[in-house]
Amino acid sequence: MSRFIAIGLGCRAGVKGEAIAALTRRALAELQVPDGERRLFTLAAKAGEPGLIEAARLIGAPLTPLRLEALQAEAGRILTPSTPARSRFDAPNVAEAAALAGAGAGGRLLGPRLAADGATCAIALSGTWP
Repeated sequence: MSRFIAIGLGCRAGVKGEAIAALTRRALAELQVPDGERRLFTLAAKAGEPGLIEAARLIGAPLTPLRLEALQAEAGRILTPSTPARSRFDAPNVAEAAALAGAGAGGRLLGPRLAADGATCAIALSGTWP
C-alpha cells in the first residue's frame, strides 16, 4: 500500500481557488509535512465547488469527494468540531474529517485544521507512514 498525504479541504461557497491553495501551502509548511504523494479530499456535497476544483488544479493533486458517512465516522478523532458544518451538512467538520477519512485506517492528523479567507485545511498522513 502506498503512503500519501491526505489533505482535507472545506470552504464557503464562492471562495477562490487561489485562497484555498494558499491556505493549503501554508498548512503544508507550518506542519512541516514530509515529501510524498498528495491527495485532496472533501465532502461530496462540496466537491463541485469551483474554488475547490481550481485549488486542486493549482496544487496539482486529485480532489476526491467523500460520502457524508465517511466524515461522520471520524467524529471521535477530529480536533476542532465545527458548528456550521454540523448544522449545514451534519458533519463533525469538513477539513479534519475529510483528511482522516481520506487517509484511511490508521491515518493520523498532523494538527488541528487551519482556517483563513473562508477556507479550511487539515492534513493527515496515511496509516503506512512510520
